[in-house]
Formats: sequence, C-alpha cells, structure tokens
Amino acid sequence: MSLGLRSGLLSLLLLALLLGIYHLATAPAGGPAASGASDEYAKLMGKSAGATKSDGMPTLAQMGEAAIKHLSAPFYDNGPNDKGIGIQIAHSLGRVGLGFFLAAVVAIPLGFLIGMSPLLHGALNPFIQVLKPISPLAWMPIALYTIKDSSASGIFVIFICSIWPMLINTAFGVASVRRDWLNVARTLEVGPVRRAFEVILPAAAPTILTGMRISMGIAWLVIVAAEMLVGGTGIGYFVWNEWNNLSITNVMFAILLIGVVGMLLDLVFARLQHLVTWRE
Repeated sequence: MSLGLRSGLLSLLLLALLLGIYHLATAPAGGPAASGASDEYAKLMGKSAGATKSDGMPTLAQMGEAAIKHLSAPFYDNGPNDKGIGIQIAHSLGRVGLGFFLAAVVAIPLGFLIGMSPLLHGALNPFIQVLKPISPLAWMPIALYTIKDSSASGIFVIFICSIWPMLINTAFGVASVRRDWLNVARTLEVGPVRRAFEVILPAAAPTILTGMRISMGIAWLVIVAAEMLVGGTGIGYFVWNEWNNLSITNVMFAILLIGVVGMLLDLVFARLQHLVTWRE
C-alpha cells in the first residue's frame, strides 16, 4: 500500500473520529423525544425545524441540512442581506484576487531590485521591518477615511497583508542565487534583463512561489475579518450577519466552507511549487 493511500485512509479515520465526537457532544440529551420537542419549539417560534438548536451547537443532521440548503442554490440574490453562499464567496475571492495581484505587481519587481542590490536592501530594510508587523486591519480606518469605499478598502487591506511575504521571499530568493551561475552569465556577456529572466528568475522561482503561497493564505484569512468590519457582501459579512440572526448552524457551515476554500487556494500554489521544482 502506497504512502499516499495510507495517509488518505488515516485522514478518513481521523475525520470519522472527529465527527463521532462532535455527534456525541451535540446529541440531544433526551434522545429522539427531546429532538422532536426542540423541532416543535422551533415551529412555534416561527423558524424551520432543525434550523437552530436552542440548547447548544448544531447537530450533524442540522449541519447537513444547512449544507444542502446553501449548496443547492448558491447564487440566488434576494436583496442586500439575502444572497447565496456562492455569491458571497465570489465577492471575497474577487477582493482577494485583485489585492493579491496588485501586491504581486509591486512586491516581485521590488524584491528583485532589493535582492540584486545590497545598497537598496540596506536602505529599504528599516522601512520594511517597521511596516511589516503592523496588523492589516489597523489600516482599515485609514483606508475607509481616504478611499471612502468599503469594497476598495478591503482590497487595500489585502494588498497590504499580501505584499510583505512576497517581497521578502523574492528578495531572499534573488539574493540566494548561486554566484557561479551569475559569474558564468557575466562571462558570456549576458545582458541584465536576459540574466534576470533566464538565470535569476528560474533559480528564485520556488522561493518566490513560497512567498506567494504564504501571502494567499494570509489574504484569505484577513478578508474574512475585513468583511466583518465593512459589511455589505462577502463570506466574512455572511458569518457576521448570520451571527446577528443567531443562526449558529449557518455560522458553522460558513466556517467550514472558509476552510475548504482556503485549502483549495493553498493546493493551487502547492501544485505550482511542485511544477517549478520538478522542472528544475
């Protein structure tokens, strides 16, 4: 049996164990009778049966019902506060994608320059070290005050949180290129532009992609918190709105969906890293 197959089986066993623990922890204390009473209570309160659970966290059955409900019609739009989960995810991914792209446009070329020039590294490093530790959400009031648009402010926050890992990893990767490769390029009188694209970039690509992978993970994490603050649309706003509606089932479902989307984004960059490493 291959290592991948064994790892997959172990993951399934761990998942079954976690689901079993969760089921035991959230099962109604009185069994089926208590569950029926809870559903009757929900009907009397004007809520759908199984939508909420008055005595604690949602059960696995309620989570399954919520998943089927949201995934069966993910792109409906009934107004500002009632949009499908697919639309909310799309808004979040759009903000993350644009902010991440702008950060890459700035960070990768600047990282190249810093990595190739000790003078620039020494001059810019103090600014990087001061700005890097600042929480991205600390920039939100400044963004809202200057940009005066909540969606654009969210994109700006993603830009701020994405730029530093890409910048630092690009500079490190470029500075770590083997000196003998550069010396050979100089001996062959290869021009600076050609040397950058044909020698430095392929050698530094795995490190650059590592920075991009880290940046994407941080960006997806930050957008949820940013959307909770600015409201409007997005998966973060969905979580906060469902919390205000006291729908813990929908909150739990959204949290799981955030994790799944984050895992898929990470897998994309992991695949790119694998391709770059394999080609080398």
